[in-house]
Amino acid sequence: MSQPINSQPQSLGYSSQKSNWSSEMTDCFDDMGVCLCGTFVPCILMCRVSKDFGEHFCLPCLPGAFLALRAAMRERWRIEGTICHDFCCQCFCGHCMLCQMARELKTRQ
Repeated sequence: MSQPINSQPQSLGYSSQKSNWSSEMTDCFDDMGVCLCGTFVPCILMCRVSKDFGEHFCLPCLPGAFLALRAAMRERWRIEGTICHDFCCQCFCGHCMLCQMARELKTRQ
């Protein structure tokens, strides 16, 4: 015979409140190290962001994976936005988007 359930399941640790990015995409000069790395060697910064987020460092080598990584960041930290907005950011200002994600990781960790 099974035991009766007498408690509620615990939360997984995700906040239910919506938040915003800790910096804007155009705030690249707030962190010159990230800005210079994102400008001159973005492939290295992409791999570092992926690794620091808990994914394999080669993830950005897969097509569409970096866009998925941004969406996963928004989901984990309940940052407002849409996949359409993420796609437009990647197409028109990919380096700024990458730097924003790197700054967000530094702020949240």
